[in-house]
Amino acid sequence: DLAVVKLVDPPKNLRPIPLGSSRDLRIGQSVYAIGNPFGLSRTLTTGIVSALDRHLPTSEYREIAGAIQTDAAINPGNSGGPLLDSAGRLVGVNTAILGDRNAGIGFAVPIDRARRIAEDLIAHGEVREGYLGITVEDLPAKEGSPVGAKGGVVVTGVDPGSPGERAGVRKGDAVEAVQ
Repeated sequence: DLAVVKLVDPPKNLRPIPLGSSRDLRIGQSVYAIGNPFGLSRTLTTGIVSALDRHLPTSEYREIAGAIQTDAAINPGNSGGPLLDSAGRLVGVNTAILGDRNAGIGFAVPIDRARRIAEDLIAHGEVREGYLGITVEDLPAKEGSPVGAKGGVVVTGVDPGSPGERAGVRKGDAVEAVQ
């Protein structure tokens, strides 16, 4: 849903939306989603930030990390539209809904991440992000744990053909935390 567009001779009265910071978002904070759901142009819905740092699987064994979860209605046609805070600052880019359209669970790419993606597109013509293709689960520090007294993570999944698989990472591998 993210692209960089260069406007040639834009209208004089065109003003950009001020950028906020998704880093400053708090659960319970009011947000507003703008879009064209079901072809109904210029639609505004309201909601709150329901959760932060969600991980959404996408195609090709990748995920959107750090997504903003909101109960503002995000339906087909809202994707790519702005998620604004109560001061009218752009804090996210509306991206997806969970399952049924009426579930009331929508997601947005945080603006801090969208800004990094746009900078990559401008500088390199593509998004250059690291990708391991593994999923992990925290392991608490405890006696007899495979990660010892410091804690760490255990690999719970390895995507086929991923860099992690090519490097020999296997489900069940444990890694001790570095302190």
